[in-house]
Amino acid sequence: MNLIAHVEIPVRELERAMRFYAHVFQIEFGDVTEIHGHRMAFFPFEEGTDGASGALAEGNVYVPTKHGAIVYLSVTDIDATLARAMTLGSELLFAKTPVGNGTFVAEIADSEGNRIALKSV
Repeated sequence: MNLIAHVEIPVRELERAMRFYAHVFQIEFGDVTEIHGHRMAFFPFEEGTDGASGALAEGNVYVPTKHGAIVYLSVTDIDATLARAMTLGSELLFAKTPVGNGTFVAEIADSEGNRIALKSV
C-alpha cells in the first residue's frame, strides 16, 4: 500500500495555475470541480498505476507557500520541463541535481508561489 493517496496543491487563481501546470508538464485538465465551496482541477490520473492522485485547489483554506511540504512531480525530461517553467517566469529554487541511478531532481516556484519538486523518471 502507498501511504500517500491524494495531494492538493494550493493556488490563488485556479485558471492561472492550470495554464502554468498544463504548459510546464504538458498535461490537460478536465472540468473544474467544486467541493465544499472550493474549486479544484484534477491532474490526469489512472487507477491501478503507481502514484497518488492530485489536484490544484483554490479556496480560503488553501494557502500557497514555499515553506511547507514539497510535492515531487515525475517528469521524463527534467531539462525540458525546467526550460518550459523558466519561460513562464518560474524561479529555480534548487538546481538540477543527480540522486543516483540516472535520476535527477530540481525545485521550482510555480505560478502561485509554491515550492514544487521535479524528479526525472
